[in-house]
Amino acid sequence: MKHLFDNIRPYTEEETMRAVKKLFTDPKFVKQLSVFEDKIKVNEWVKKILACHTRFEFHQAFADAIFHYFIEKTCTKVHYSGIENIDPKNPCLFIGNHRDIILDSAFLQIYFFKHGIEAARSAIGDNLIANQLFVELARVHEMFLVLRSGALKGRMANTQLLSSYIHHSIFEEKKSVWTAQGNGRTKNGDDKTQPGLLKMLTLANPKNPLQILKQMQITPVTISYQYEPCAQLKARELVLSENQPYIKQPGEDAHSITEGITGFKGEVHFVIGKPLQQEFENIPPELSLNDKLSLLCKQIDKQIYDNYFLYPQNYIAMDIRDNSNRFSERYTDAEKTEFVKYLDEQAVVPDVPKEKMMEYLLDIYANPVKNKTSL
Repeated sequence: MKHLFDNIRPYTEEETMRAVKKLFTDPKFVKQLSVFEDKIKVNEWVKKILACHTRFEFHQAFADAIFHYFIEKTCTKVHYSGIENIDPKNPCLFIGNHRDIILDSAFLQIYFFKHGIEAARSAIGDNLIANQLFVELARVHEMFLVLRSGALKGRMANTQLLSSYIHHSIFEEKKSVWTAQGNGRTKNGDDKTQPGLLKMLTLANPKNPLQILKQMQITPVTISYQYEPCAQLKARELVLSENQPYIKQPGEDAHSITEGITGFKGEVHFVIGKPLQQEFENIPPELSLNDKLSLLCKQIDKQIYDNYFLYPQNYIAMDIRDNSNRFSERYTDAEKTEFVKYLDEQAVVPDVPKEKMMEYLLDIYANPVKNKTSL
């Protein structure tokens, strides 16, 4: 019998293991894994995966291996902290700043795997799933779909469905959920939690919205990339959006996913914050719901900014943008020379003026400094 959430939910344990067996005995799919041959012995890897008996064993054998493959190739260091802030037996809603389509939630899963904790469920827009293979891979990895297409009436129904599913996952199935703090990635480095996200979460229980949000154990998570994933693509989109709506070209989302995963990121810091609890008690009861949600958004943002790790590149960008030396003690001349060279290279694209590209590239790296130092 078809269930309310069947079109968006991840696979169950049983469905996952059936899909794994089908995928990893398909010669065409296994052949595609040959791209990992430089670091992984694929035949042995596939045998290990087919010997898995549980979804968690599969995630550790497959997803963890792939994540570490790309980390080794694209990151110089990865720092994790904050696992002590959560109780694996007490599901919560992780709300994170969103810089990369796949990696932001992937680093949370890696951190969980390191501590023997099952993956949290994570949201991904259906517009980002290019074909049925991607759908299969998403659903075996605890991803659920955010339905974004259709007419206004359909989108409203999809929003209600999404809210109900997140509630169902946390309260009924006792599974934690990761979602971005807004609709889509932060393009300009200015991380902000959208009140609409929290409003969506209240739709499943509109009679007691603040209480239900408190029970969800909202836990901010922060990811800080030394080199922003897809910085050039983001800056170009912002320039082209100045005077007219930006229209994505076919295959553009897939290109962003690939660039985000394979592009150089340098150091990465990932921090799990503390669940919002006392913050709810400090909200004045006489405020409207919208004002209460706005205050909660600020509390989420405060933790994200508090836990954001600023690199020399961020301080350099801030000083260049402000034409100052305010943060000059935070970086060396050599670091500035190297980063300016990087910006010059990133700013060159065929259809956008270099000075406009530079403006937005500087924003991407400078805005985290503005947010953290304004606390």
